[in-house]
Amino acid sequence: MENSIKEQLFGLAEVDYQKFSAALIPNINNVLGVRLPELRKLAKIIAKGDWRTYLEQADNEYFEEIMLQGMVIGYVQTDLDELLRYAADFVPKIDNWSVCDSFCIGLKLTITNREPMWDFLQPYLLSNQEYDIRFGVVMLLDYYIEEEYISRVLQRLDNIKHEGYYVKMAVAWALSICYVKLPEPTMTYLKSNSLDKLTYNKALQKITESYRVDLETKKMIRSMKRK
Repeated sequence: MENSIKEQLFGLAEVDYQKFSAALIPNINNVLGVRLPELRKLAKIIAKGDWRTYLEQADNEYFEEIMLQGMVIGYVQTDLDELLRYAADFVPKIDNWSVCDSFCIGLKLTITNREPMWDFLQPYLLSNQEYDIRFGVVMLLDYYIEEEYISRVLQRLDNIKHEGYYVKMAVAWALSICYVKLPEPTMTYLKSNSLDKLTYNKALQKITESYRVDLETKKMIRSMKRK
């Protein structure tokens, strides 16, 4: 099966797209150049077949092979416990923002299992590994920025003290979504937090880039920037 999948990926690879895609993910050098819609099509086919055998045998040589595994986990029909076992096995393979963020958005089972998934995410938010933390943060911004969870989300984001660039950018991104969706509690938090200057200022920048924030508010947000 794995040889067949690898052959299909080689067949789908595009030289020009490889250059474009590789430039977006500067910390890796194993991109074949397969477009994401093609990977999704392949993942859906695998998810309808013997996906367990595929995941057990899947190779991790290329970026697309890892991305494909994450997509398959998101598409499979199974119970939460089994899904979480596969998710836990997959997270250590994440070594870039693209695989991380794609994997998170695919875990739709979270929508109907928010509390058990919340518990599952906590060790990742407390990890010292850059992409473990980014996985946890992106899961929060994808599924937990709601009134019921906002206080807990802001607290978890404030407690993250990792120096990794992709952690800081994820936290800033999450805070901007918090502000857009729930401005009052988020503004209270922004006025009193323990974020480092880079993350805090980047969060403000991302808020001002949102088309859902009016011009007067953007002006006020800019005035809050730390010098």
